[in-house]
Parts: sequence; C-alpha cells; structure tokens
Amino acid sequence: MKEIIIIILAVVVGLLVAMELGLRSLFGFGNPLIYIKDEQIGYLLAPNQRTKRFGNRIEINQYSMRSPTIPKIPSPSTLRILLLGDSIANGGWWTDQEKTISSLLMNSLGFTSHTQQVEVLNASANSWSPRNELAYLQKFGTFNAKVVVLLINTDDLFGTAPTSLPVGRDRNYPDHKPPLAIIEVLQRYAIKQKPIPEIQALNNEPGDRVGIVLEAIANIKTLTQNNNCQLIVAMTPLLREIGESGSRDYEVQARQRLSDFLKVNKITYIDFLPIFQAHSNPKGLYQDHIHVNSLGNKLVSQEIEKALVEILN
Repeated sequence: MKEIIIIILAVVVGLLVAMELGLRSLFGFGNPLIYIKDEQIGYLLAPNQRTKRFGNRIEINQYSMRSPTIPKIPSPSTLRILLLGDSIANGGWWTDQEKTISSLLMNSLGFTSHTQQVEVLNASANSWSPRNELAYLQKFGTFNAKVVVLLINTDDLFGTAPTSLPVGRDRNYPDHKPPLAIIEVLQRYAIKQKPIPEIQALNNEPGDRVGIVLEAIANIKTLTQNNNCQLIVAMTPLLREIGESGSRDYEVQARQRLSDFLKVNKITYIDFLPIFQAHSNPKGLYQDHIHVNSLGNKLVSQEIEKALVEILN
C-alpha cells in the first residue's frame, strides 16, 4: 500500500512538473510583464523586461517602451519617431515584437530612407489615454524625436485621470512575478477578479472628460512644439463603430470635437474610421472589439507612414 501511495505521488508530481514546464515554454506563463506605479503617469511597464507570451516576443527597454534599449539622445544620422499610445500601439501579448506598429513603421521607413538610420520608439501601456501620455512626455521628454505620433482610440476621448490603483491589485497589472506558471493560470482563469471600488469611483469621474482630454492633447502639442518636433494624432475606431449601428451619439459628438480641435490647432489628423469602413473586410482587422491584429497593424502603420513622409518632406 505504501509503495502504491509513493507511485501515485510521484506520478502527480511528475504531471505537475510537466504542466509547469509546458505552461512556461509553450505559453510564457509564470513570466508576465510587470508594472510599476508612477505618481504622475499612473503606471508604467517596469523597465528592462523580456518575455514570450503565446509564442510572441515582448521586449521593454530602460524607458518602459516596447522597444530595444536606446540612447537618450540619437546620433546625428538617426531619424527618430516617437509613437505614444495605449494597448493598440503596444500590441499586447498577441503581437510579436517585430509585428508591432512601431516595428512595421521602422522597417518600412528604414527601407525607403537611404541617408538616415530610422528609429520608431514605442511608449505605450494598456489603458493609457492622452492624460497618461502627456505625463509620460513631461517625465521623459520627446527623446529628440522629429515627429511624435499620438495613437488613440475612441474610448480614449473619455479617459479618466491617471491612477496607480490597478498595479498589484488587478491581475492584468501585476507588480511581481508569480512563483509558478500554474498559479498564474489559476489567478487569470479560475479565480474571479474582484472589482476595485476606488477604480469604479474613478470611472465615474464627473465633468467634461472630453474637454480635459483635448486639453491634454493641447499640452502635448505645446510640449512637442517646444522641442522642435511635429505632432500627428491618429484615432482607431471600436469594431462596432464600423457596423450598421455606427458610433453612438456621444461618440459622434466627441469625435467631432476632436476633429474641430485638431483643425483649429493645425495638428495632422488620421481618422481610421472611414479608412477601416472602406476596407473589404473590416472585421478581419481586429483581434477583438477594440484591438487590431497583425493585418490591422499593417494598415495603421501604412497610413501613419504616409503622413510621416508628407511631414518629413
């Protein structure tokens, strides 16, 4: 009987070890990207991280960018572009490092430029809005970029104040590595996420949130202008906005306010709603209801490249 128990325990331990190794090697569980709190920005991806999730490589540099390690100041022969955004710009776990919008842009611009090395930096994090992105620029500067590209989506027009509340409390914003890959899987898929009351209260932030976001973009414009670089604002739609129902009334109003504001302030604007609507298969551009996939990344990068070439020329 004792031998049978030992054999059963050995089999169970062996299965757990095999499961742990499989979850780590095949899916990257046990090594998630971790976040750090920041008083002004709210939160940042912790600097100097590398991981692989579901086969996709993710690299975070010393400035919390989804980019390779860079010098603070580029060489005189380097053309530097700074992409600012949320999870769409970041690409998330579903996008390999080489297929992010910034990497596609860098490769394409580098191919067309015969005189300069091109760098496209990617400063982004999940659920950032222009209020977070402004704070990032205020903390780190523009890195001597010639152009800053602010990539937002419709939801970002209603972004709330930067907060560090999710860090270490929301499973999507861990502040440390789990001891085991199995534990991470259980935390993500088996244990129900408890709502954070303070965040629920923050989401009910009163006042003209669209107006506050536009003010943040105005401040980004001033900051870039003071650093001798141009600004491009690009906005992707939610998937449902492309369908028959279209944007909701409050979204239509917010979109119009953004368009009018950018026109008055002479800021280059790329509205991806009509571009996506004109595509033969708009749904095929999306990973889910908000994030674009590799095909969507390619289309977004191509349109941004057109605007960049026009500005740089």
